[in-house]
Amino acid sequence: MLYLRQLFKRGATLISDKDFRINRQIRAKEVRVIDDAGKQAGVMPTYEALRLAQDRDLDLVEVAPNAQPPVCRIIDFGKFMYERTKKEREAKKGQKQIEIKELRIRPKTNWYHTGFKLKRVREFLKDGSKIRVRVVFRAREVSHLGIGREILEKVAAELADAASIEQAPMMDGKSMMMLLSPGAMKGGPDAARAIVKGARVAFVPPDEAVPPPAA
Repeated sequence: MLYLRQLFKRGATLISDKDFRINRQIRAKEVRVIDDAGKQAGVMPTYEALRLAQDRDLDLVEVAPNAQPPVCRIIDFGKFMYERTKKEREAKKGQKQIEIKELRIRPKTNWYHTGFKLKRVREFLKDGSKIRVRVVFRAREVSHLGIGREILEKVAAELADAASIEQAPMMDGKSMMMLLSPGAMKGGPDAARAIVKGARVAFVPPDEAVPPPAA
């Protein structure tokens, strides 16, 4: 059991030994036993099953505590946990988490400067990230939504060879945003422009928002 304690002290495992009852931690008076060869050994008193495990220098591990009676396996618990943790790590490596990066543009931003930002955006798209393009309005600028739409249309067309519109332009408070995902736009720049132009976008002041229905 020294190897087992060392394994968990490292703090590198994804699973805790607390997830299982082992050996004298098992509370049931009798258990159904599966031996170290994977064969059914039948139902027996827990103390007898524990003796079987000890005779083989192995552990008695409760794997199905809610069964009647609980099911226990005779295994090398330290080795079992090591292999299980290793499999979980490998599975996590295979899962690629998608990040959402945000590109913020002001209505008065010079397109020349925006072009530099789009080069960085292309790198994010190549890495598999999604891009939230947000045009941020201040004060009375929000009354000129056409400018925001034009900016988003230009961005969508410029990136059509590398990004598709996942979410058409919409208002989010005092900003207009759209979501792009990696992969060329079907139909190219013209299709991208059409989606942006066709999006219904309107700013609703907070005092004009529809109140929630009464309970």
